[in-house]
Amino acid sequence: MWTSLHARVHQTLKDSLLLPRQSKILIAVSGGQDSLCLLKLMIDLQSKWDWKIAIGHCDHGWASDIGIADHVRELAKNCNISFYLKVAEAMKETEAAAREWRYQSLIEIAEEYQFTEVVTGHTLSDRAETLLYNLIRGSGSDGLGSLTWKRPLTNEVNLVRPLLKVSRPETLAFCQQFNLPIWEDAVNANLDYARNRIRQQLLPYLKDHFNPNVESTLSQTSEVLKAESDYLEAEANKILIVAFNKNKQQLNRDILKAVPLALQRRVIRQFLQKIMVKQPNFEQIEETINLITAPRRSRTSSFPGNIVLEVEDDYISKKELF
Repeated sequence: MWTSLHARVHQTLKDSLLLPRQSKILIAVSGGQDSLCLLKLMIDLQSKWDWKIAIGHCDHGWASDIGIADHVRELAKNCNISFYLKVAEAMKETEAAAREWRYQSLIEIAEEYQFTEVVTGHTLSDRAETLLYNLIRGSGSDGLGSLTWKRPLTNEVNLVRPLLKVSRPETLAFCQQFNLPIWEDAVNANLDYARNRIRQQLLPYLKDHFNPNVESTLSQTSEVLKAESDYLEAEANKILIVAFNKNKQQLNRDILKAVPLALQRRVIRQFLQKIMVKQPNFEQIEETINLITAPRRSRTSSFPGNIVLEVEDDYISKKELF
């Protein structure tokens, strides 16, 4: 049966070219309502796009995961779809560790079996939750717009999220309409996890007391921020190419003096990522920005180890203290 949700997702794929025809696609299926909705849609749309599809499942090895892998394996068997499983060993029960391991596992499956696209069931609701989660943690616009439609996982494998215009209530209604066997994961009820508190406590409060359409509004905000962030990041990179001396590990601060603060921050962040800090924090970026107009011999102090940045005439230079 062809539903309005089928039509919407099909149109989204036509408009965005997220999943090209004849793609080899690995569908990440957890067993929950969002991934089952995604699986059903991908199966039903397959003939229109000539995809080759398979299911990938990640078993964290936690007590709450017992039985899920067999449940998803049975789904794959009933759908006559290839099934690939990764099982963790001694996985810490933390959101960050689980997320990192899942993506790495999906990459390994995709690379081993030559899938070019990994698709996940992230929804409009997930996008709203991610924006709130990152806002509370103090992220800039990059983090607030981080749940994107498509991004590279490796040079050969892309991550695609086709359901970012679909809400969680819609995925539930779709599963109920087709009697899909949802696996209720006990972890999702654990309020020790920040995302669960956002989902079960914060968002319902915002809906009841501020805006009943808050999920859609936040998702739209994330979309806007992502586009603006991509533009600013590209402009900052152009400036960095001119201002950065790779051999001497220096940044021309005269060039930066005429640049707006929003671009200065991005140039500095890109500079720090190149020379020493994978993810510089706000304090490190601000301290480096202060060097743009600081007197000669001024130094930073917030970097790890014996590394400092020092003003040398027109340049900010990396120094190692002994």
